[in-house]
Amino acid sequence: MGALNLIPLFILFAVVAGLGWVGYQIFLYSEELAERGTKHMEKKNVVFTKDGAKVGVREVSAEKYTDRTQKAFVKTWNAATEKR
Repeated sequence: MGALNLIPLFILFAVVAGLGWVGYQIFLYSEELAERGTKHMEKKNVVFTKDGAKVGVREVSAEKYTDRTQKAFVKTWNAATEKR
């Protein structure tokens, strides 16, 4: 008779252990997902720190920067003068 009183306790332990295992698996998956996301963002020059996200800037030489700026300026100038 005493053993029959322990069956609900064992069932409770089994249910709690099962829920704990499911929770742990969800935790592991979320950690893996966060790690994959961090690696993906690092490829795009975005790094997450305690202070927030820091975005890296690609190295652009002064000559390339000047060429692009001048090209954009010339396109704008030509577009403005054609309408008159």
